[in-house]
Amino acid sequence: MREAAFVKQNKDKWVKYESLLQNSSSLSPENLSDIYIELSDDLSYSKTFYKASNTTAFLNSLTSQAHQAIYTSKKESGNRFTTFFTKEFPLAFYKHQKQLLLSFLIFAGFCLIGAYSSATDAAFVRSILGDGYVNATLENIANNDPMAVYKKMNEIDMFLGITINNIRVSLLAFSFGVLAGVGTVFLLMQNGIMLGSFQYFFYEKGLLWESARTIWIHGTIEISVIIVAGCAGLVVGKSILFPGTYSRLKSFTMGVKDGLKIVISTIPFFVLAGFLEGFVTRRTDMPDLMAIVIISLSLALILFYYVYHPIYLTNKTKNEPGSDPI
Repeated sequence: MREAAFVKQNKDKWVKYESLLQNSSSLSPENLSDIYIELSDDLSYSKTFYKASNTTAFLNSLTSQAHQAIYTSKKESGNRFTTFFTKEFPLAFYKHQKQLLLSFLIFAGFCLIGAYSSATDAAFVRSILGDGYVNATLENIANNDPMAVYKKMNEIDMFLGITINNIRVSLLAFSFGVLAGVGTVFLLMQNGIMLGSFQYFFYEKGLLWESARTIWIHGTIEISVIIVAGCAGLVVGKSILFPGTYSRLKSFTMGVKDGLKIVISTIPFFVLAGFLEGFVTRRTDMPDLMAIVIISLSLALILFYYVYHPIYLTNKTKNEPGSDPI
């Protein structure tokens, strides 16, 4: 590409970035990072083809400003943790709402498949949940304590074990996205079919409500955040399959970065789900009203953080001068 064409193609973008960097304190760390990455790419291209030109000198200066703005903003590190979870991540997550919906639909679809398969094939539940679990649960049902499985482990051990396992599943859902999203879909399939089979098993025994009021105390957050982790994997898969105007490598890099942020956001929720499963779910004698309140609050928290809050913050930010998402 001739230098004049390169400048014409990118001039408006550079002017916009130059204006934004003059008031960099109003930009989020995410916006600063995106500006720096794009300017660095343009600078690399310019150095390759127009090494001693004014264009390269200008881009070098502009990229330096972006770099300085990023590291100046890092002085707010005392609030970095809070800023990430309350503003930076929700703003970045807004653009991935479609992948979140797709992850939910995939998971819900396989839940239905698991329930239907269990209804039409008596051996299906055992093939999914395992003979050991089914036999133990049947014994618990005969002893009038169908949810006894949640009482057998020590609270601390159960909390730590469940939390670590859930975080592992989240990382797998994200990592499997590198298989063009197919690996993530497979993991969602496994968990969806297992949940559908599990719930049908108790429905068949006339214990649907008893099981639901118990497992959804922790499962509302646990299952929801597995779906969010599935979204992270689908974001990575989308970056590979549909790079858009970016090179496939750059698109993949951006997808991994966004997916990793999504996974990081799930960790506090998995800790909360692990706490509920280790310390609260075992209280199977708690009043139904209390169980319903816990389940409702858990669902409201998930919907607020991953659906409402990103939309609200993005709409609010759009109306603030100099801080439009890039």
